[in-house]
Amino acid sequence: METMTAMAGLLSTTLAPVTEGPLVAYMWLLIVGFIIAFVLAFSVGANDVANSFGTAVGSGVVTLRQACILATVFETVGSVLLGAKVSETIRKGIIDVNMYNGSEYMLMAGSVSAMFGSAVWQLVASFLKLPISGTHCIVGATIGFSLVAKGQEGVKWYELLKIVLSWFVSPLLSGIMSALLFFIVRTFILRKADPVPNGLRALPVFYACTIGVNLFSIMFTGAPRPNY
Repeated sequence: METMTAMAGLLSTTLAPVTEGPLVAYMWLLIVGFIIAFVLAFSVGANDVANSFGTAVGSGVVTLRQACILATVFETVGSVLLGAKVSETIRKGIIDVNMYNGSEYMLMAGSVSAMFGSAVWQLVASFLKLPISGTHCIVGATIGFSLVAKGQEGVKWYELLKIVLSWFVSPLLSGIMSALLFFIVRTFILRKADPVPNGLRALPVFYACTIGVNLFSIMFTGAPRPNY
């Protein structure tokens, strides 16, 4: 969701003076960009939602319909409250947007191309039942158009290195946390003679930890305050 927000934001920022000046001739790019942004959001929902709800639906905790409703609500809320930092990184942390001063139309066309390429590949991957990352797609697509437009100088390689490293660190940390949590649940709940009472006592703790992490994330790296 934040990938769509980032690229749409990039288009909007680039086209701020579109109603007057030479960029008025490229209004069609803005319109096409917003249409493709909705297609990109659809492709993200078709593939990335499985990351959030695949295990819950597979285990029978929620139905597919319930998962779609929950995803619609909470992924939208998450993108609004927590998507600003990631959107900012994708918007101008991967490529040097200052190199496009005077040739904003090229940045606009590149952003539309990146969204289109990312959307097409995610739809194809969903059709082929391949779980992929929308973030990987949009990062690669953004780098691709920047390399064509400005060459190697147009890419912030150090920032890209940090992003790529996070792709390797995230599965490792997730695996460690998952293994640790399952070990605790198995030791103190599942292996007891009557696991239900211990499970019910543990639920508020799990809920509190989850809510606490979300609240901390919102307050620490949430949506920026508007400038009036």
